[in-house]
Amino acid sequence: MDRATHQYWSIENKLHWALEVSFGEDLDRKRIRDAAQNFSVLNRIALNLLQQDTTTKLGIKGKRLTAGWDSDYLLQLLGN
Repeated sequence: MDRATHQYWSIENKLHWALEVSFGEDLDRKRIRDAAQNFSVLNRIALNLLQQDTTTKLGIKGKRLTAGWDSDYLLQLLGN
C-alpha cells in the first residue's frame, strides 16, 4: 500500500471511530430514501463543531450530551 493510500485509510478509520463512539452511527438503521446519507452528513457537521469547541475539556460524546441538555451551550457551538 502506498503512503497516500495508507494516510487516506488512517484518516477514514479515525473519522469512522469518532462517529461510532460519539453518535453510535453503526447502530443507525435508517433505510428510507436518502435518510442514512443525510444523517451521516449532519453527524459529520456536528462532529466538526464539537471538535472545534475549546471552551470545555469534555470529550466529543460529553460535549454532544451537554449540547442536548444546555441550550446556551448548543447556541455557542452553532455560533450564535
